[in-house]
Amino acid sequence: MITDGRIIKQTLNAKNGFALIEILVAVSVLAISLVVIFQLFSGGLKSRKLSEQYARGVFYAREKMAEILLIPDLTEGETQGELADSYEWQAIVTRVVSEEDDGNLPVELLDIKIRINWREGEKEKSFAVDTLKAVQKEKSS
Repeated sequence: MITDGRIIKQTLNAKNGFALIEILVAVSVLAISLVVIFQLFSGGLKSRKLSEQYARGVFYAREKMAEILLIPDLTEGETQGELADSYEWQAIVTRVVSEEDDGNLPVELLDIKIRINWREGEKEKSFAVDTLKAVQKEKSS
């Protein structure tokens, strides 16, 4: 560098740049940070997929429940079937017997349970809903 006609030599010292160890530490911190960020991103994608599967299961369960509730002469029993996207459903209808029922009530209660099953890899996932339906008692002669 030239100032006022004099040549001043600049010497290299530690304050003019980064030492190799500082660069290695910075790259290591960056690498660890990126690994953590990618793991969080991957976990978020897995959670989104699982949430989507459960939402689809809820949709199918509500659809089947609506179908069964519309059956006018619903009786006890078990039915099952397959749905799209490798989902399966199972419906179990059972009569609810109350200790307080002395035979004077004009209706009886049916417990309806809908279970939706699907597979994700090796694991089997399921979702269930249930409700009660009041039906007219069959008149006995």
